[in-house]
Amino acid sequence: MPAKLKTAIVGATGYSGLELARLLLRHPHLETPLMLRRTEGGDESPHNGFANNGSINLAEIFPVLSGNGGYPIQPFSWAALQQQNVELLFLATPHDTSRALVPEAIAQGIRVIDLSGAWRLKQAQHRAVYGFQDTDSLTAAELTEKAVYGLPELNCDRIPNATLVANPGCYATSVILALAPLLSAEVVDRERGIISDSKSGVSGAGKEPTSRTHFVSVADNFSAYSVFSHRHVGEIIEQLKLDANQFIFTPHLLPIPRGILSTVYVYLNREMKPAEVEACFRDFYHGKRWVRVFATPQLPQIQFSLHTNYCDLGFCLAEDGRRLVLVSCVDNLLKGAAGQAVQNMNLMYGWNEEEGLQ
Repeated sequence: MPAKLKTAIVGATGYSGLELARLLLRHPHLETPLMLRRTEGGDESPHNGFANNGSINLAEIFPVLSGNGGYPIQPFSWAALQQQNVELLFLATPHDTSRALVPEAIAQGIRVIDLSGAWRLKQAQHRAVYGFQDTDSLTAAELTEKAVYGLPELNCDRIPNATLVANPGCYATSVILALAPLLSAEVVDRERGIISDSKSGVSGAGKEPTSRTHFVSVADNFSAYSVFSHRHVGEIIEQLKLDANQFIFTPHLLPIPRGILSTVYVYLNREMKPAEVEACFRDFYHGKRWVRVFATPQLPQIQFSLHTNYCDLGFCLAEDGRRLVLVSCVDNLLKGAAGQAVQNMNLMYGWNEEEGLQ
């Protein structure tokens, strides 16, 4: 039997981190991953399940993982990674934490899949939204250029050899996959603009509660936020090679735990038939295991993709053949985060993209 891959997770106590831990624990090619916690304090407070002495077992925070003795979480240290011969490090950490940890990991020969936004953006004007203060700006610039944007359906040729994979944002995943086939076919009238009206469940905001994500604010409510300023806009523009004035993105908060539905509005530069539009999507995603194209007039719904790694795509074409509405659904914690990270790992190590995700 070939040796199993040794991995580690930093940030397993968050929503995406939990999903990642569950996927890695059942993956047939992995040893039990090393669970590590940040030492800055963010996930070590008693209200997050940590005892006063700092000791914790992941199953104490998430009882769904109870059994088999649980999964102890160790304080983060590079020595722990070296002692366990960790080859691949998953970071389910805040953007600033990932930005600080990745340079040392790469220097030590450890490959990284980062679920944060720390390394997704190539262009400084888009990256400015994070306000990073890099200790070594030269190394950070080199890694920014070296990082591969981890959207397998677009970058499957680059991911296998990557040392640093920047996992896409959840909103960005839903919008990019909806638009990529049409933009590639050059049938979108870019000058008339593209609008994405996207909605996410509350887990997309992370585990740390805020006034906006408290139950009393979310229940029986529906609200827009970060209009013209959401961090995923830069990703979408960069990956789709759009000008900023060609794209409008408005995110909304749904009163549900998880799931994303993006409704994308485009004008076509020529008249098309529904069969042509459907063929455009099916040809582009031929052989792509985790994209499902719905035949018109059926449209995706959040409930169809929940708890899966699928991105579901559907559309409606107006009678004039020029106005097109796209609907894209993903589970923000899976295809929008942990599931996509595992899909990227499978590509990096030459495994079937379905491994550990079925």
